[in-house]
Amino acid sequence: MSRPKPLAFDKKKIVAENRRARFEYSIDTVYEAGIALVGTEVKSLRFGEGSIAESYAEVRDEQVWLVNSNIPEFSHGNRFNHEAKRPRKLLLHEREINKLHGAVARQGMTLVPLSVYFNSQGRAKVELALAKGRKDHDKREAIKEREWKRDAARIMRDRG
Repeated sequence: MSRPKPLAFDKKKIVAENRRARFEYSIDTVYEAGIALVGTEVKSLRFGEGSIAESYAEVRDEQVWLVNSNIPEFSHGNRFNHEAKRPRKLLLHEREINKLHGAVARQGMTLVPLSVYFNSQGRAKVELALAKGRKDHDKREAIKEREWKRDAARIMRDRG
């Protein structure tokens, strides 16, 4: 018996966020994936270090990999410290991986990480989105809409 997934994932401590992703891409579906890390990577993330600003995910050999994410070496690590920009395996169910692979292959969509965080059980998770790239005119529309909402809120606040 499986529980239904929550609409918003239970994020306790957000480590890294990709804020430009929501502007650059139109988000379709969001998945929560575990991430396979070594000990020094977890310690670096717990200290709040890490970046996913220019990273992406790809499906290779029926597995999903997080590519180009930066988790700097742990400051107190020894010779067994990790490599900062290595590809990291994302942990998803086989059914989800097949769905992602189909969308990327057939519909030309992209896998974009939105955030890296620790959940309530203390496990490192990645919020992964299936997204389609926006064109310049779509981005301009988004800017206009955001500015209009800001102006409308200001007008409502001033009128009381």
